[in-house]
Amino acid sequence: MSRTCRVWAAASVLLVVCGTVCSSITAKETTDLPNFVIIFMDDMGYADIGPFGAEGYETPNIDRMAKEGRIFTDFYVTQAVCSASRAGLVTGCYNVRVSIFGALNHRAQIGLHPDEVTIAEIVKQKGYATKCIGKWHLGHHPKFLPTNQGFDEYFGLPYSNDMWPFHPTAGKNYPDLPLMENDRVIDENVTHEDQNMLTTWYTERAVEFIQRNKDRPFLLYLAHSMVHVPLHVSDRFRGKSQRGLFGDVMMEVDWSVGQILDALRSNNLAEKTLVIFTSDNGPWLSYGDHAGSAKPLREGKGTMFDGGCRVSCVMWQPGTVPAGTVCREPAMTIDILPTIAHRIGARLPDRKIDGQNIWPLIVGEPNAKSPHEALFFYWGSELQAVRMGCWKLHFPHAYQTLGGRPGGRDGNPVPYEKAEIGLSLFDLETDPGETTNVIDQHPDVVARIEKLADAMRQELGDSAKGLKPTAARPAGKLEEGDLRFHWEPGKPIDTVPSYP
Repeated sequence: MSRTCRVWAAASVLLVVCGTVCSSITAKETTDLPNFVIIFMDDMGYADIGPFGAEGYETPNIDRMAKEGRIFTDFYVTQAVCSASRAGLVTGCYNVRVSIFGALNHRAQIGLHPDEVTIAEIVKQKGYATKCIGKWHLGHHPKFLPTNQGFDEYFGLPYSNDMWPFHPTAGKNYPDLPLMENDRVIDENVTHEDQNMLTTWYTERAVEFIQRNKDRPFLLYLAHSMVHVPLHVSDRFRGKSQRGLFGDVMMEVDWSVGQILDALRSNNLAEKTLVIFTSDNGPWLSYGDHAGSAKPLREGKGTMFDGGCRVSCVMWQPGTVPAGTVCREPAMTIDILPTIAHRIGARLPDRKIDGQNIWPLIVGEPNAKSPHEALFFYWGSELQAVRMGCWKLHFPHAYQTLGGRPGGRDGNPVPYEKAEIGLSLFDLETDPGETTNVIDQHPDVVARIEKLADAMRQELGDSAKGLKPTAARPAGKLEEGDLRFHWEPGKPIDTVPSYP
């Protein structure tokens, strides 16, 4: 048996069957509840799927999903980087509010605070089975893992797939990359061979979870490791596209989507399952031919121009989500949690969240509008931009750019350069590429947005103005006696004593 097969066999033995539904919930209530599948890509650009203009490869399953569902052209993430973006999706809050920034690495001593209420904990109120598959990246120490944040089961990588010794520029900074099942490391040294199988393994786990829970409501959060570099693909898709390795990987992702939708159809769950396909941020442009495209948007990952924080999004639920339709209203990943709560009649968290119910947008109610007066875009703790309707105002800030230069090749990045933008107003309806500053023509719009920005600064602060947050909550921190992420092969993490 190959090493890869041994890893899969060992993982399979560890599947956990979820507990019984709380006695306060009747069988009929659970039967009537909808299912939810969230497919969250990593570093996938706005134009990397067929419905948004992909070139050099085809995505027939996602294309069909869009034809049978609804695309969202103006869908955003809270911050254009890994952990921060995931914090927004999982909690329904701007990541600044829950104090998760950047991309947590293997040295991080923090994670999503256990007191924060996640999407998994929202649906657990109604007896849902819950599973997280793929990249977690909200804290890798035991107290922060998905199984301590409302998910019954977990399978995947605790952080980004490039945080390993084979990183082209920083490999010496990283230990071996672990693959986990629940609270157990099942492969302490993920190899290139293993990474080639990640999309397949994730997909097989997703399909198995759907089949096993076909008679009860479930929430599946599938956070793909791809198309974050290093790119990896199974042999069945290698060399299949005209776009090189990146196109091959996207073709395999499309296959994965097809497998999940087919599992829902074959188990008669399609009409009772809302599937959301989107990404955590835009493309990592410095990687060139190993990065995607944000066309026609400006810049990419690591900036709060729309190329970094505006992501393609497809929603699908036959018979509920109107087929072949488009929503152009601004919305954000923070809206998914309160929308799910609304859909199943669950209580919202007892703490402030920033997301809003966007069910009217999802089902295409006549004249439905975004429930947000504005969306706020922080980079780190600096408020860099605000979108209000079709307008987006950038405050003066520095950002990274390639400055028109091509990115790297074959998995090796080129360095960014630093640029700056002054106070600038863009009309995204006519200028989605944020190319023409119209600030002089619309002083009234600028004044309205600045007023909204000042109000948000009072809550979440703004490092550019020296303002501290007054309504942000702390991230979770390791305390004395907490277990650290440390393992001995084959042993659960929680059997290993805490150490300084």
